[in-house]
Amino acid sequence: MTLTMIDARKELLGMLRSTLAQGPVKLASGKMSDFYIDGRITSLDGRGLLLIGEAFYNLYKDRGLDAVGGPTLGADPIVSAVAYTFALKGKPINAFIIRKEPKGYGKQAWVEGPALKPGAKVAILEDVCTTGGSALKAIEGLRQQYEPEIVSVSCLVDRQEGAAEAFAKAGLKFEPLFTRKDFGK
Repeated sequence: MTLTMIDARKELLGMLRSTLAQGPVKLASGKMSDFYIDGRITSLDGRGLLLIGEAFYNLYKDRGLDAVGGPTLGADPIVSAVAYTFALKGKPINAFIIRKEPKGYGKQAWVEGPALKPGAKVAILEDVCTTGGSALKAIEGLRQQYEPEIVSVSCLVDRQEGAAEAFAKAGLKFEPLFTRKDFGK
């Protein structure tokens, strides 16, 4: 079965909508929010992975990416799905995962995955963005180990609580697949 870009986005939005929590939820920042999407429910579902791979492939297929990566744990399945989709389409790219802090032994690496060449074009992916803090910390770790060209930062859902402004201030292009508005909130 072939998915059209519109059908894939519509189905992905429906899957993400089904994970919307009712009532206030405590976020990683300690802040309370009435808008909580559990992106991992979708990104760890077989169909969800297919849709996520297609959606990000359509966003990035003409950007000449060398790799996609993001902060562990939310980005782990997403970057794998995207790299796999690129390979299926005949445009193989690598995936990498950025630790929350450098490994405490061995090479003390921040980044797991194939080495990036200087100037490698990469996209940073997340499941849900709130303030952008996790992605910015991950980018800092990535830049301590490599010298990539960051094409864009993307996420499945932007909660619209400061991430866009934080990425703009850092000089980074931000391209969420969906925003809080897509959920009628």
